Amino acid sequence: MSAAPGKMRETMPQTPIFSSMLGSSCSGQVQPDMGERCVDPVYQDGNLVSGSLEALIERLVPTMDYYPDRTYIFTFLLSSRVFIHPHELLAKVGQICIKQKQQLETGTEAEKAKLKSFAAKIIQLLKEWTETFPYDFQDEKSMKELKEIAHRITQCDEENGTVKKIISQMTQNLLMALSARSQYQEIREKFRQPVTDKGTILKTKPQSTQKDILSVCCDPLILAQQLTYIELERVSNIYPEDLMQIVSHMDSLDNHKCRGDVTKTYNLEAYDNWFNCLSMLVATEICRIVKKKQRTRMVEFFIDVARECFNIGNFNSMMAIISGMNLSPVARLKKTWSKVKTAKFDVLEHHMDPSSNFCNYRTALQGAAQRSQTANSNREKIVIPVFNLFIKDIYFLHKIHTNRLPNGQINFKKFWEISRQIHDFLTWKQVECPFEKDKKIQSYLLTAPIYSEEALFIASFESEGPENHMEKDSWKTLRTTLLNRA
Repeated sequence: MSAAPGKMRETMPQTPIFSSMLGSSCSGQVQPDMGERCVDPVYQDGNLVSGSLEALIERLVPTMDYYPDRTYIFTFLLSSRVFIHPHELLAKVGQICIKQKQQLETGTEAEKAKLKSFAAKIIQLLKEWTETFPYDFQDEKSMKELKEIAHRITQCDEENGTVKKIISQMTQNLLMALSARSQYQEIREKFRQPVTDKGTILKTKPQSTQKDILSVCCDPLILAQQLTYIELERVSNIYPEDLMQIVSHMDSLDNHKCRGDVTKTYNLEAYDNWFNCLSMLVATEICRIVKKKQRTRMVEFFIDVARECFNIGNFNSMMAIISGMNLSPVARLKKTWSKVKTAKFDVLEHHMDPSSNFCNYRTALQGAAQRSQTANSNREKIVIPVFNLFIKDIYFLHKIHTNRLPNGQINFKKFWEISRQIHDFLTWKQVECPFEKDKKIQSYLLTAPIYSEEALFIASFESEGPENHMEKDSWKTLRTTLLNRA
């Protein structure tokens, strides 16, 4: 994976950048001065690579003279859920805070000043935590622990009430974030069900009454922009902890059941469903056209849309469109494809060639990511990776590297890499869509009827009859099934 850009990222403005090979900003070049209590973290070339859970937690908590590297905060809070529940982690952070507070409460003016400085650092940590992972505070136990830490810290500066105001604002922002997310969960879209009605499939209605995508939008660039709008809207509802569930769904080596095991990954499923729906919509739009000339035009139109998606940096929609055109009911339409100018399609398929672990696609993605890093406009910042491949990369990292090393320490090198990939994704999803929403086009894309796989084959065979014994048998079976249903 390429090194991250040399400028600050929008997602985490205070966070130093991941450097190549889990570089210095990840590890914190200056190791915290924590005396004898933090002896077990292991460093290689100045990079933190492993440690016990207790030592890693200690490294998270600020002291008078130390504040953790912000990239470490993100990586540890993201990965900690594999080993410990958020409310348990909060409790441990609270215990460390109490010890440090007691050490500073000697009564001298100098110590009181140190106490205020310490309080400010703890608040900053809690602020970063609540802003980046608000869902960690959805249950009562976590909120209780947060309030207890806040109460103790407030005591460090009761004179002017500044700390109290900051904590109050932080809590208010957290509640707003949780409310916004719960509202999204409540208005979950109903998954589109494929059409299986015999009348619709067999086109008993006159062709002229059937609306198609070209009647709504005949400009490939505009359709690609509207697809990108939908992608960015959907991806904005995916959070780092959602992605981490790919890892935390499984038990860690100590068989500790994690929160991810019981939390539904609705956001990931909804986004994956969008990809499948778009693929099936493309296939439906092509297969249901009776006339070969119009069908050819539809195929070429979607090739152009996919090409525009590629140029924008919307690789997910591009892959969905290509997948739709590669489905068997579409791919078998040889008479149609013989009339299609396939040079552009060949280029697209080259970019999405699965050989060498999608090497061509990864090169294109890297190029888009580099363009995004130096871009001045939101239009040039767009990077929407193929989501299925992104998920598989995280899963693969999880599978080939153990969570713990043979000595029982957490394999933190693994989590640096996972968190770096998730951090890239978070950066890309923050981009504000530069295209205006077209309600008419989006309504069609999100609600137009899509055929089931069975219905697609029927429509395909009706458009171009079966050519061999296998296809003839399939066609006969499908018609029999359909008539029996009727």
